[in-house]
Amino acid sequence: MKKERSNIQLSSYDDIFGDNKAAEVTADQVVEIPLSQLHPFKYHPFKVRDDEEMEKTVESIREFGVLTPAICRPDGKGGYEILSGHRRHHACEIAGLETLPCIVRELDDDAATILMVDSNLQREEILPSERAFAYKMKLDAMKRQGRRSDLEAGITSTQVGRKLESAEILGQQVGESKNQVRRYISLTNLIPELLDMVDEKVIGLNTGVTLSFLDDKQQKELLSAMDYAQAVPSLEQAQRIKKLAQNNEISQEGMNIILSEEKKTDVDRVTLKHDTLKKYFPKSYTPKQMEDTIIKLLDQWQKKRNREMSL
Repeated sequence: MKKERSNIQLSSYDDIFGDNKAAEVTADQVVEIPLSQLHPFKYHPFKVRDDEEMEKTVESIREFGVLTPAICRPDGKGGYEILSGHRRHHACEIAGLETLPCIVRELDDDAATILMVDSNLQREEILPSERAFAYKMKLDAMKRQGRRSDLEAGITSTQVGRKLESAEILGQQVGESKNQVRRYISLTNLIPELLDMVDEKVIGLNTGVTLSFLDDKQQKELLSAMDYAQAVPSLEQAQRIKKLAQNNEISQEGMNIILSEEKKTDVDRVTLKHDTLKKYFPKSYTPKQMEDTIIKLLDQWQKKRNREMSL
């Protein structure tokens, strides 16, 4: 039996839409908006994945409905732009719902960006790439807001003394140092193939940050070197490659040689490339799901082998 959802008063579709046109709603009023009228925030950095967590969200919505309204803003081109609630919107589509409870707010681009980032950073699982682009988007918006505030007030740096840097303020808000904020943002300079490897923990965060100082051409050459050596760079190797690149002394051959070196941590290690594995799994599978499935299959294979040997 479906349980009662929280005591939220929702406006009916007819109250909001007349002749297929969106009517104005008051701030923070919860309204039901058709899913077809909602679309993602432009350059939204947070990925909506069909994983185990999405399955749980869909099940919860089917049983209880959407308990926490999404937040959106009117789009001048029509419909509404989702600021918070992208996963709930997708889950509603899967669950077969037609509308999503939303709070509609009139926000400019910078205020909308900051709200979108802040609301999504509350999630438990955030990929390095998501955090990197989220920090960058919010930092850029904060800088623009700061410049506008100074201009409107006629303030100069000599009048206020030392002003906190935007990166420092952002760091305080998200519980990171300003240097760590900048380190994450540097990941946005990685080409997609390398950034995916950081997300999948094939390449470590510190190594990814170091490699982000290579230009696109050098990063593509690094990918070729990784394929040639069938290895990923360690932090020490990445630092050497970065130093050579800064001195204009790195080459494809040099990367091949560096990555072909045996690492102490690689002794007795078996590495399976993501591109090799992904053809055996559904697209929605995460690296952790792939690993769990492989271990289960190996357990089954070992039990079968033990039975055969005991005959």
